[in-house]
Amino acid sequence: MENFIVSARKYRPATFETVVGQQHITGTLKNAIKNNQLAQAFLFCGPRGVGKTTCARILAKTINCTSLTAEQEACGTCESCVSFQTGHSFNFHELDAASNNSVDDIRSLIEQVRIPPQAGKYKIYIIDEVHMLSANAFNAFLKTLEEPPSYAIFILATTEKHKILPTILSRCQIFDFNRIQVEDISGHLNKIAQRENIAVEADGLHIIAQKADGGLRDALSMFDQIVSYTNKNLTYKSVIDNLNILDYDYYFKLTQHLTATDVSHTLILFDEILNNGFDGNNFINGLASHLRNLLVAKDPQTTKLLEVSENIKQKYISQSQQTPVSFILTALNLANQCDLNYKNSKNQRLQVEMALIKMCHIPSVLQLASQPLTNTATDPDQIKKKTSISTEQSSFTAPATSVAESPVPVNLPPVIPAEVNPTVNIPKKTPPPSSKIVLNPISLAQQSKVAMLVPSLNGIQNNAEGADGDEPKYITGSDKEIFTQDQLLLYWNQYTSMVKEANRINVYTLMSTSVPILEKPDEILVQVEHKLQEDLLQEEMIDLLNFLRPRLKNFSIYIKTKQVVKEVVNRLYTSTEKYQYLVEKNPKLEEMRRRFNLDVNP
Repeated sequence: MENFIVSARKYRPATFETVVGQQHITGTLKNAIKNNQLAQAFLFCGPRGVGKTTCARILAKTINCTSLTAEQEACGTCESCVSFQTGHSFNFHELDAASNNSVDDIRSLIEQVRIPPQAGKYKIYIIDEVHMLSANAFNAFLKTLEEPPSYAIFILATTEKHKILPTILSRCQIFDFNRIQVEDISGHLNKIAQRENIAVEADGLHIIAQKADGGLRDALSMFDQIVSYTNKNLTYKSVIDNLNILDYDYYFKLTQHLTATDVSHTLILFDEILNNGFDGNNFINGLASHLRNLLVAKDPQTTKLLEVSENIKQKYISQSQQTPVSFILTALNLANQCDLNYKNSKNQRLQVEMALIKMCHIPSVLQLASQPLTNTATDPDQIKKKTSISTEQSSFTAPATSVAESPVPVNLPPVIPAEVNPTVNIPKKTPPPSSKIVLNPISLAQQSKVAMLVPSLNGIQNNAEGADGDEPKYITGSDKEIFTQDQLLLYWNQYTSMVKEANRINVYTLMSTSVPILEKPDEILVQVEHKLQEDLLQEEMIDLLNFLRPRLKNFSIYIKTKQVVKEVVNRLYTSTEKYQYLVEKNPKLEEMRRRFNLDVNP
């Protein structure tokens, strides 16, 4: 049986022209050879499988070739090229620093450098994985690397540039290898498939190229594996099954279910994905990538950012035209939050399902938010229509009054009830159960402002209660009554007593020692001594304002802080004052002074 050679070795580039995706490196090296401007030391750095060692070997073969082509490529037929290809060249030395990283190994290398080449112009030394050298080995190598003989050229290769000493970096020409693009990898795999008579699908090669993450060697390894699995018939389906990758079709179907607010089919599809052995975290990350591709496909100028085959690209463009940008952005945010909370959750499946359910309700929320808000409080027809709705249909019922039904969208800030229309006669104390209070809706801009002040429905209920708790009072952003310093201190002390009863000692100490000052009709100044107190007051700001505003009947008040450093009085004390202080500490000191007839120095 013929010995099998993996594609990564069989199709390893032998010339600069055949190197894939590193044209900026190969072009620079060919120009350096052409102009005879070769550096004494090169450093090739970049991720794995992008061609660092390959380019080092091609450079070593090319600079010793005696019959260079017009394109500055090695001829491959001269004595130097043949000896290099057969592994018998005395001018080429390759050292694996991962296993030869001691000082003795570097000293042995330095001894070899002293011997000039017997045939050829240069002696080339390739040190692979140079970051594995010890600190002492680096120091032993410094002098030789800085002033090598004219015939010696060092080529260092590494995947971790940050681990190399700065003194080494300053002595080398640094070449940064890029990750190979998906299109370049899939094109190279297609050429190999044609040479090996392998039937392939373009979509399958694109999946391999994406999975390789810019490394051609990884792509060739996966290519060989799938060719063996499919018996030289590489299809998109076989690649998906072999590499355990979620199919694009799953995400296209899922997006259709999400935009159609079909919760049932969405959860069923997610369950099918889990039953196929896929992890929930990988699924949510894949969904985020799918939504990102939809957003990119919205604009023809950014379509080139899609690293997929032409067939899949057309699917993305088609679905992106049917999906609103607002939906994509909101779903991306939900997917990102789910990914952040996934690892810390004890019920990880529920985390993903909750995110999917929220995504399903995005269209209805957006539709509700886009509807114009009408002022029902000033429209008698609307009031009559609202009051005709039965109590059972209301969304929630209070003991004294019932609020008309209004759907609350998901993730929208709560709405504070506005003033009741004065034209409607509503009893203050105990209205009949069937009575309705029609509320004046506020704008979304006001809602966002209110959401920063009232974080929950409980906050709405607390604000609706009066200062005495006996009569509901509705406030809006337009309420702005003038109050005095005494009124401010009254409610400030009430809140201080509340935090004390709640055993919140830090807040109680801060509020009891810091007296608020009413500088302007809407501005309250609180002086603090240091940054910790200021941060503590900022954390308490929302609850404190929610307490003060309805009681002071002023929705525009705000609190600002100012750090005040207490002045420390320094004075010079006389000897007598110092002695009196010591006597207060120890009265026997006076007895000792009298016994020995001592005086206090002035």
